[in-house]
Amino acid sequence: MTRHLRFCVCLTTALLSACHAACADEPFVPGSGVKVKQSGDDFEDPNWGYVMNGSKASHEQDEQQRPPGGKSRNGRWYESAMRGQPDLIKRVPTPPGGLEGSEGALLLATRLSGIPGKISGTQMQDDLLMGVATRVGRPVPVSWSPSCTVRVYLPEFEQWENRTGASFGIRADVRGKDRDGAVEPYWPGFFILFRSETSKKFDEDFAQISFRAQPSGRDRGGPEIHEPGWWTFGMSFTPDGQVHYYAHAGTDDLTEEDHLYSSFPYGSKCLMFDNFFVNVANWENGKNWSTSWVIDDPAFYVIPPQGQTIANLSRRRGKSSAPSTGQSGFHSAMRKFGRKLIK
Repeated sequence: MTRHLRFCVCLTTALLSACHAACADEPFVPGSGVKVKQSGDDFEDPNWGYVMNGSKASHEQDEQQRPPGGKSRNGRWYESAMRGQPDLIKRVPTPPGGLEGSEGALLLATRLSGIPGKISGTQMQDDLLMGVATRVGRPVPVSWSPSCTVRVYLPEFEQWENRTGASFGIRADVRGKDRDGAVEPYWPGFFILFRSETSKKFDEDFAQISFRAQPSGRDRGGPEIHEPGWWTFGMSFTPDGQVHYYAHAGTDDLTEEDHLYSSFPYGSKCLMFDNFFVNVANWENGKNWSTSWVIDDPAFYVIPPQGQTIANLSRRRGKSSAPSTGQSGFHSAMRKFGRKLIK
C-alpha cells in the first residue's frame, strides 16, 4: 500500500469515526420510562424456588445441551444452554444495606462450572438468564429504548475466591448488525474482576469494573472498588444501537452522574434486546467455590415510541416460556428446549 493510499484510508476511517460519534444518540439513564412487569424479579416470595432439572448444559465445551434445563418456579429465570447454570441458586435474606423494605434476594455460587463429570483445571463460568423476550412474547426493538438495572452485593474481600480474574458478569443478550451488515447475537455488559494481593501484582485486595466491550471487541477497564457492599448497575440501549453503561455504590436509583461508558461493542449496532443474564466464574479444580454473589431487584424498562403504549409491546402467545431464538439454526433448535445460546 502506498503512503498516499495509507493516508487516505486513515483519513477516511477517522472521518467515519467522527461522523459516527457526532450522529450518536445521547445516553439515557437505565430505569427510565415504564417498568415491564412481565420481566424482572424482587425475590420477595418466600416460596421462590429453582428446579435444576438434571445435569447442566456444557455446549461451549462438548456441544451437549442436556435438556430440559433448569428454571425458576415463577418462570422468570432459566438455564443457559451454552454453559449451564450455577450450582447454587437460592433465595436468601437480603444482606445489610439493601433496598428499603427488601426481605429476599438471590444467592448465586458455583463450583463444578464445566462439563459434568470432568474437571477442566481452568477458569470456567455458568450463566443464569432472566427472560425478557420469553416473557413479553417477542424481542424488544431498540426503538423502544430498553434498559435493565440490578443491585449486586459485593462481600468482604476475604470472602472472595482468592484468584485474580473475572468473578461475576452482568450482561445483556442482544442482536445487532455488525460491520459486514450481518445480524448476529452478542453480549455486552459488565464484569466484576477481583485483584488479589496474593498475585504479587497488587498491594491489597480490591475489585474492578470492566466493560464488554469496545468497538474493537476488547474489554475496557473501569473504576476500582475498594469497599464491599451494594452496587447498582444498569445498561441502556439507544435507537442508534449504542450501549450505555451506568453504575454507582449503594442501592439508590441510577442518575445521569452515574454514566461511565458508551460504546458500539464489537462495532455492532444493537437492533433487538432478548434477555438479561448474569455470569458466575471460578477456577474449576473440583474444590474452589466461586465468590458467593447476591443480586436483588433486577428489572427491565422501555420508553415507548411516540404513539405507542406498553400494551403494544407485549405479544404473548399462549403460555410458552420458550425464548426468542435469534437467527442461527442452533438458536432455532433451542426453541424446543426453552434454552438460549450464550457466550
